[in-house]
Amino acid sequence: MGRHSKQRKRRSLRPVVLSSFLAVGVVGVIAVAGLFSVHVRDPRQRTSADSVAMAASAPVPAPVTSTAAEASPSASAETAAGESPGTPDAAGSADPTAGLTRQIPPFAPPDVKLGVTATAAVNTESVRVGALFTGDIGPGNHFCTASVIDSPGRDLILTAAHCLAGVSSITFVPGYHDGQAPFGSWQVTKVYTADGWQNDNDPDEDFAVLTVAPSDGRRIEDVVGGNPLGINAAWTVQTRLYGYPDGAEKPILCTNVTSREDTFQRRIDGPSFPNGTSGGPFIDAATGQVIGVIGGYQQGGDTNDTSYSAYFDHTVADLVTRAS
Repeated sequence: MGRHSKQRKRRSLRPVVLSSFLAVGVVGVIAVAGLFSVHVRDPRQRTSADSVAMAASAPVPAPVTSTAAEASPSASAETAAGESPGTPDAAGSADPTAGLTRQIPPFAPPDVKLGVTATAAVNTESVRVGALFTGDIGPGNHFCTASVIDSPGRDLILTAAHCLAGVSSITFVPGYHDGQAPFGSWQVTKVYTADGWQNDNDPDEDFAVLTVAPSDGRRIEDVVGGNPLGINAAWTVQTRLYGYPDGAEKPILCTNVTSREDTFQRRIDGPSFPNGTSGGPFIDAATGQVIGVIGGYQQGGDTNDTSYSAYFDHTVADLVTRAS
């Protein structure tokens, strides 16, 4: 697996110098007195009303009746390739998109306020985001955020690699709120991290793919769905950012436009994303793809108002392939 080039120091981006040229054209044909102007609407141009009508959100998955998972093996923070306990499809796939389920991305309304953080509404997208626990599921016990991703085995979640240091017996609760697990709880059975993180805690590879065991005989993606993985996305993307603050019992959400912070680091400005939100997904508002997780530079940011993510390229796609 290839590694990113290690950036020992933050490297400022070169300013882009824009050159503007003035094109002057003279039209001197006057056939009759008076001027006529005709406005032609480009049929490819979509109005705001068209954008709103592009897609409708699917119904929120029905909560499960049991909030506790069946007894399952303790989580193993192994990073070697191999068969994952509790994984229905142990065979790896050379194509990370093989067998994926096409998801209908929920579209944000065109009048969404950028840079404002609030409690996330309950919908098909937000219930794929959940909290990580190492003990009892209840108020004050979660420590990081993760989300379900679409995969052939339908049993993978995504978080930040730095969230997993020194922890074991991890449980993921999608749609967690107020001490409740409305869609069940899911035991992590295996962890996959990139070589750069294993060897050097490379912030450019601060992401992890986790396998979870079935709960009550069901795979997690069959219950809440999964966000498609997006790689090599543009740097400037309108993005929905989710996370579970340590002291909160519901997820928060901020929509804003991302930018390039460094060679392999994506940045987003969103107020009040404190400890606990690490691992929260960056979701492309136009496609529904997850294009990052809170982590990377400064393990996600030294201030609560700016978050970072390692850039998603072939490295994270390789992890999904190994875990599938």
